Amino acid sequence: MKTHLINWEPLRAYCQRLLQTQGMPEDEALIVADCLVEADLCGVESHGVSRMTIYLKRLEEKVVNPVYRIEIEKEYPGSMAINACNSMGMVAGKRIMQMCIDKAKQNGSCFITVSHSNHYGMAYYYVKMAAEQNMIGITATNAPPNIAPWGSFQAYMGTNPIAISAPSGAQPIILDMAPSVVAMGKLILAAKLGKPIPEGWAMTAEGQPTTDPNEGMKGTVLPIGGPKGYGIALFVDILCGALSGAYFGPHLGNMWHDFVNPQNVGHIFSCIDISKFLPPEDFKKRVDQIKQEIKVLPKNPGVTEIFMPGEIEWKRAADRREKGITVPETVYEELKQLGEKYHTAFDL
Repeated sequence: MKTHLINWEPLRAYCQRLLQTQGMPEDEALIVADCLVEADLCGVESHGVSRMTIYLKRLEEKVVNPVYRIEIEKEYPGSMAINACNSMGMVAGKRIMQMCIDKAKQNGSCFITVSHSNHYGMAYYYVKMAAEQNMIGITATNAPPNIAPWGSFQAYMGTNPIAISAPSGAQPIILDMAPSVVAMGKLILAAKLGKPIPEGWAMTAEGQPTTDPNEGMKGTVLPIGGPKGYGIALFVDILCGALSGAYFGPHLGNMWHDFVNPQNVGHIFSCIDISKFLPPEDFKKRVDQIKQEIKVLPKNPGVTEIFMPGEIEWKRAADRREKGITVPETVYEELKQLGEKYHTAFDL
């Protein structure tokens, strides 16, 4: 399939301008565009600029608030309950994570629940912020149903991702994972590109294995480790939905099909200030020791290097910042058509 190599900075600027056509302030449009391009830099294309079409449609249909606004419903020294007022998820995510970092600096740790939000993109983006400020960061979000409880083929929980970060000497260790074999976004992108998916990713609505991403989207994606992945997805929904006051399970609005009702997505953000436990540099040295000891462990046949969580994405992002992002023809044409629709110069 034909692809286009695009510099990340013009790509981000173009997405920012598109979002501004729908009433987003310049600084907030930059946050959304930056989160999407960061996903493409890391190689998480399912959460990258391929999502611009759906975000713009939801803004155009006025089912999402284009201007960030929150209401702090409860606040204590180490916790907050926040209503995101149907703001764009990435703007709420970045600003609320910064609030969490600031509060943890004062009190040692902080835990924040967020209700009435929207899809917030790649969870990696927020815990990376915490690691850069010598914090352990944790975030999770719920999503519309596409994982079945173990023993059923009827979807109930979403592919509810959870991410955690720890700073170290050179680069942070960042685990960002869905409790499913793959995120639903990978099926959506495969369908957009007209590609099959590997067997073991999804089931049809009738509970049968499939390699057709469209059938998988009608059915369910498979949890990692069977009942273990189901359990993780369930508890993310309990924290992000039940605890926050947001919707959960099948009650969440569908981003792709419902352009009338807000989604009411829930998130959690948590930070631990390492300096309240030991000097951050000492902590980083200890984490570096863990990394170094793992790196020199005996390798399985065919394995050339043992990677830390997030290391591959970190290296890929550095490479793509220098050489450019490879954008599939289908996504490239979508971006071009968005420029025509919203009267924005396409200069990629």
